[in-house]
Amino acid sequence: MSAHTPLPHDAATLHVTGAARYVDDIPTPVGTLHLAFGLSTIACGKITSIDLTAVRAAEGVTDVLVAGDLPFTNDVSPSIHDEPLLAIGKVHYVGQPIFLVVAKTHLLARKAARLADITYAQTDALLTIDQALNADSRFEEGPRIYTNGNPLDALKSARHRVTGTIEMGGQEHFYLEGQAALAQPQDNGDMVVNSSTQHPTEIQHKVAEALGMPMHSVRVEIRRMGGGFGGKESQGNALAVACAIAAQRSGRPCKMRYDRDDDMIITGKRHDFRISYTVGFSDSGKIDAVDFLHLCRCGWAQDLSLPVADRAMLHADNAYFLPNVRIESHRLRTNTQSATAYRGFGGPQGVLGIERVLDHIAYSLGKDPLEVRRVNFYRDAPQDGVTKPTGQETPYRQKVIDCVINQLVDDLAESSDYKARRAAVDAWNSQNDILKKGLALTPVKFGISFTLTHLNQAGALVHIYQDGSVALNHGGTEMGQGLFQKVAQVAAQALGIPMERIRITATDTAKVPNTSATAASSGTDLNGMAVYAACRELRSRLAEFLAPDGSGVTFSEDKVWHNGTARDWCDVVKSAYENRISLSATGFYKTPEIKWDRIAGKGRPFYYFAYGAAVSEVVIDRLTGENRILRTDILHDAGSSINPAIDIGQIEGGFVQGAGWLTTEELVWNDQGRLLTHAPSTYKIPACSDRPDILNVALFDRPNPIETISRSKAVGEPPFMHGISVMMALSDAIAACGATYPSLNAPATAEGILAAINRVKV
Repeated sequence: MSAHTPLPHDAATLHVTGAARYVDDIPTPVGTLHLAFGLSTIACGKITSIDLTAVRAAEGVTDVLVAGDLPFTNDVSPSIHDEPLLAIGKVHYVGQPIFLVVAKTHLLARKAARLADITYAQTDALLTIDQALNADSRFEEGPRIYTNGNPLDALKSARHRVTGTIEMGGQEHFYLEGQAALAQPQDNGDMVVNSSTQHPTEIQHKVAEALGMPMHSVRVEIRRMGGGFGGKESQGNALAVACAIAAQRSGRPCKMRYDRDDDMIITGKRHDFRISYTVGFSDSGKIDAVDFLHLCRCGWAQDLSLPVADRAMLHADNAYFLPNVRIESHRLRTNTQSATAYRGFGGPQGVLGIERVLDHIAYSLGKDPLEVRRVNFYRDAPQDGVTKPTGQETPYRQKVIDCVINQLVDDLAESSDYKARRAAVDAWNSQNDILKKGLALTPVKFGISFTLTHLNQAGALVHIYQDGSVALNHGGTEMGQGLFQKVAQVAAQALGIPMERIRITATDTAKVPNTSATAASSGTDLNGMAVYAACRELRSRLAEFLAPDGSGVTFSEDKVWHNGTARDWCDVVKSAYENRISLSATGFYKTPEIKWDRIAGKGRPFYYFAYGAAVSEVVIDRLTGENRILRTDILHDAGSSINPAIDIGQIEGGFVQGAGWLTTEELVWNDQGRLLTHAPSTYKIPACSDRPDILNVALFDRPNPIETISRSKAVGEPPFMHGISVMMALSDAIAACGATYPSLNAPATAEGILAAINRVKV
């Protein structure tokens, strides 16, 4: 079995037939109770009185809890213990949980939660970036600043300079399966929790903390999620903790799921940013220096905002060598939902900032933006399979040793016929007054690893049963991305057996402890290596069983070969079992060579980079702002892909989601801090009709020069940035409507495009 075979998702049939079981599908015992939160209706203020008499008297209600009823820690924060499960005296955003209803059905719990009589002493809320700046409301004392070179002097001496600002909105995760949890009490006060989470160990930790128990008393299991995108990295904590507390109090199973409106109102979003820049450059468009100001709206609690803002800084260069650079980042506290992890984790915001800079430079010089991008690319690394520094380093002093962006972009420009299409778009725009077309090619260079170094580890457990079947378990979670299938392929290749002999069981904290979140695009890198380590150990035991020193033994084609003689895999396993050979092994992996000082902004936070590029062509209506994506071509670097079919699917989905962030997905709060776009009727994710009529996706065929599992590269987050090509193409089309730079903000809705058209006309 090859680890580089295109295979369907392991649960594809279950998905399309509706048979795949999610948390809300788990059969529950008779007597299971259901939970709902009572939510704040104001954005900022003190609770002056709370009367829950009507709630307690409501049909089906068995218990109602406020903060004072919680047995131990009242906290669901993933970071600094600043996020209470239930509000304590004050509320900080519209939708903050204040009390918890326990009832006989889901519907009765939701109805009862709306019967509370709560009065507030309301105070002025900080809702915007400007309001937070003026109030000096932030999560770190002063800004975080990274510098390299001498940017201020280089800016002064530059031949040309431009300045600008881009606003980019947040984004709702809109996973198809909402947040859900089920807690079932066990003997000795132990608790089993099923949670729709990307981070089972964090759920285990927060539940144990809330119940005043050691972590070994809590077991968390998750078979699959119906999407996560970062929204289930920390946002599931509240449901799991609430269910566990209610289950401990009642002695009965307790279940909770958010309805879509509640989910969107309560949970965090992608961080919205304002990025301002001053850039100095030469006649060719080569950047001499750039000074960035990142303003990041974080919401009411810290959550994961610091590493998100850090990663935006770390991707402020994207694929471009910046010899002199300064990046200043402010992490601002506001009375809105606590912004949280989202696919790319700040990276897309940083990449969009520098892509705007390159686009602005090209416009000011009257050059094709691709020409300007090319003169600023990092140099490609040698292609001899040996990793060598190019002599260039990132703004945070990591040497670039694996760059392929020049060759990749050249290949894409040729395969997409960029030059001829550029001329055709220009010709179209010169002849058409109402419909204007735009074309843009944008690259991505994305760092792979957790920037919190200790998270770059994974464990695995592999059993070979006496009939030759194999069960795997690891700390990664399956959210539709195909992680289980890819890791199973790694095991199949390592053991030389067909895929049908292998089954990966539900992620379980009782099987593999102390796991990291399935995030940072590292699921396959970490867990694949851990499973491979366990399989290697088992292979070694079997080899030593057949030969005293284990030499001359190989595994392939469902057979075990010894000095050219083949024995059936199942026969060898059965014989090993009968000879008391251990057929169970653990595996462990930690990413090597990474070291990062986030305060100084120096080090090697990333093990390697994934690269890619996209060309998008769009058309806009100059009179209405209506627009369409006509065609997109993507060439993406997945290294030596473990499963090309799954990787291409991830690239397609990432592109569409990225384009949605930048075009249709607009989050709107009113001046009281209430989220108005809190349902599918008011928040527009991309539909089938929003995809390009032509979407061509190909993989860049080059093994990863860094020693990763099967020489593959991560493919979860990097493709998200391909959506930026749509944003830049829209800017190109708007520029054809007038005589000034469009300065297009995101999301570029039809209204936003029309406003930009009117600006350039003036």
